Amino acid sequence: MFGIGGMELLVIFLVALIVLGPKSLVDISRTLGKVMGEFRRVSTDFQRTLNTEAAREDENQRKKETASAAPDAAVPPQSPASPPTTPTPLDRAVAKAEAESAAGESTPPEAKA
Repeated sequence: MFGIGGMELLVIFLVALIVLGPKSLVDISRTLGKVMGEFRRVSTDFQRTLNTEAAREDENQRKKETASAAPDAAVPPQSPASPPTTPTPLDRAVAKAEAESAAGESTPPEAKA
Protein backbone atom coordinates (compact mmCIF):
# COMPACT_ATOMS: atom_id res chain seq x y z
CA MET A 1 0.00 0.00 0.00
CA PHE A 2 2.04 2.97 -1.33
CA GLY A 3 5.25 1.37 -0.03
CA ILE A 4 4.19 1.91 3.60
CA GLY A 5 4.57 -1.03 5.96
CA GLY A 6 2.32 -1.86 8.88
CA MET A 7 4.61 -0.33 11.47
CA GLU A 8 4.91 2.98 9.57
CA LEU A 9 1.14 3.12 9.18
CA LEU A 10 0.72 2.59 12.93
CA VAL A 11 3.16 5.42 13.70
CA ILE A 12 1.33 7.76 11.29
CA PHE A 13 -2.00 6.87 12.93
CA LEU A 14 -0.65 7.48 16.44
CA VAL A 15 0.86 10.86 15.48
CA ALA A 16 -2.44 11.88 13.86
CA LEU A 17 -4.33 10.78 16.97
CA ILE A 18 -2.05 12.84 19.23
CA VAL A 19 -2.04 15.94 16.99
CA LEU A 20 -5.69 15.98 15.93
CA GLY A 21 -7.38 14.35 18.90
CA PRO A 22 -9.90 11.51 18.86
CA LYS A 23 -12.97 13.61 17.89
CA SER A 24 -11.28 15.41 14.99
CA LEU A 25 -9.72 12.19 13.75
CA VAL A 26 -13.16 10.56 13.47
CA ASP A 27 -14.55 13.51 11.49
CA ILE A 28 -11.50 13.65 9.24
CA SER A 29 -11.64 9.89 8.65
CA ARG A 30 -15.33 10.09 7.73
CA THR A 31 -14.68 12.97 5.30
CA LEU A 32 -11.71 11.17 3.80
CA GLY A 33 -13.84 8.05 3.28
CA LYS A 34 -16.51 10.05 1.47
CA VAL A 35 -13.92 11.74 -0.75
CA MET A 36 -12.30 8.40 -1.59
CA GLY A 37 -15.71 6.91 -2.46
CA GLU A 38 -16.56 9.80 -4.76
CA PHE A 39 -13.14 9.61 -6.40
CA ARG A 40 -13.63 5.89 -6.98
CA ARG A 41 -17.05 6.48 -8.57
CA VAL A 42 -15.74 9.22 -10.86
CA SER A 43 -12.71 7.17 -11.91
CA THR A 44 -14.93 4.14 -12.61
CA ASP A 45 -17.23 6.28 -14.78
CA PHE A 46 -14.22 7.73 -16.58
CA GLN A 47 -12.76 4.27 -17.21
CA ARG A 48 -16.13 2.98 -18.45
CA THR A 49 -16.38 5.93 -20.87
CA LEU A 50 -12.87 5.30 -22.19
CA ASN A 51 -13.58 1.60 -22.68
CA THR A 52 -16.85 2.35 -24.49
CA GLU A 53 -15.16 4.83 -26.81
CA ALA A 54 -12.28 2.42 -27.52
CA ALA A 55 -14.72 -0.37 -28.35
CA ARG A 56 -16.71 1.97 -30.60
CA GLU A 57 -13.52 3.05 -32.38
CA ASP A 58 -12.45 -0.59 -32.88
CA GLU A 59 -15.85 -1.43 -34.32
CA ASN A 60 -15.67 1.51 -36.72
CA GLN A 61 -12.16 0.47 -37.76
CA ARG A 62 -13.31 -3.11 -38.44
CA LYS A 63 -16.24 -1.82 -40.50
CA LYS A 64 -13.88 0.32 -42.59
CA GLU A 65 -11.52 -2.62 -43.14
CA THR A 66 -14.31 -4.98 -44.21
CA ALA A 67 -15.79 -2.30 -46.47
CA SER A 68 -12.45 -1.66 -48.17
CA ALA A 69 -11.61 -5.39 -48.43
CA ALA A 70 -14.90 -6.36 -50.10
CA PRO A 71 -16.48 -3.31 -51.78
CA ASP A 72 -18.81 -5.46 -53.93
CA ALA A 73 -20.05 -7.60 -51.04
CA ALA A 74 -23.35 -6.77 -49.45
CA VAL A 75 -22.98 -4.59 -46.39
CA PRO A 76 -24.74 -6.08 -43.36
CA PRO A 77 -27.38 -3.87 -41.77
CA GLN A 78 -26.02 -1.59 -39.11
CA SER A 79 -27.28 -1.76 -35.58
CA PRO A 80 -29.29 1.24 -34.41
CA ALA A 81 -27.41 3.95 -32.61
CA SER A 82 -26.95 3.38 -28.92
CA PRO A 83 -29.21 5.46 -26.69
CA PRO A 84 -27.67 8.57 -25.19
CA THR A 85 -25.92 7.94 -21.91
CA THR A 86 -26.44 9.90 -18.73
CA PRO A 87 -23.66 12.46 -18.27
CA THR A 88 -21.23 11.57 -15.50
CA PRO A 89 -20.06 14.08 -12.89
CA LEU A 90 -16.83 14.42 -14.85
CA ASP A 91 -18.78 15.20 -18.05
CA ARG A 92 -20.80 17.85 -16.21
CA ALA A 93 -17.67 19.43 -14.72
CA VAL A 94 -15.96 19.58 -18.14
CA ALA A 95 -19.06 21.07 -19.77
CA LYS A 96 -19.34 23.69 -17.01
CA ALA A 97 -15.66 24.61 -17.35
CA GLU A 98 -15.99 24.91 -21.13
CA ALA A 99 -19.10 27.09 -20.78
CA GLU A 100 -17.39 29.36 -18.26
CA SER A 101 -14.32 29.55 -20.47
CA ALA A 102 -16.41 30.41 -23.53
CA ALA A 103 -18.37 33.04 -21.59
CA GLY A 104 -15.14 34.59 -20.31
CA GLU A 105 -13.63 34.81 -23.81
CA SER A 106 -16.64 36.57 -25.33
CA THR A 107 -16.61 39.35 -22.71
CA PRO A 108 -14.41 42.36 -23.60
CA PRO A 109 -11.45 42.88 -21.24
CA GLU A 110 -12.74 46.24 -19.95
CA ALA A 111 -16.10 44.65 -19.00
CA LYS A 112 -14.35 42.05 -16.81
CA ALA A 113 -12.81 44.63 -14.48
